[in-house]
Amino acid sequence: MDETKYQVAFELIMKAGNAKSSSLMAIDMAKVFDFEGANKHLEEAENEMREAHAMQIGMIQQEAQGNPVDVNIILVHAQDHMTMAVMAKDIAERFVELYETIQELKQK
Repeated sequence: MDETKYQVAFELIMKAGNAKSSSLMAIDMAKVFDFEGANKHLEEAENEMREAHAMQIGMIQQEAQGNPVDVNIILVHAQDHMTMAVMAKDIAERFVELYETIQELKQK
């Protein structure tokens, strides 16, 4: 196997997995009303996603410059991970907001 061919895809999988995990940890922190911890995890997720998106943009630019990117099952799998990470982060942000509202209502 030509490992360089799959390197970007594996890095995308790693970054997306880290982002998804951080997003789920943010929900766990918010559930116990630790909003500082939740926001820290959301920031970690955002940083991982930013790096992953930069890698995607690099592939898009490469393709636009006439250097085709090999599409293989590993890259498709990586893109699936990216989609799930984006959704997890979006949902985690909403859960944090929801738990903040719950805490405010409990304090009244």
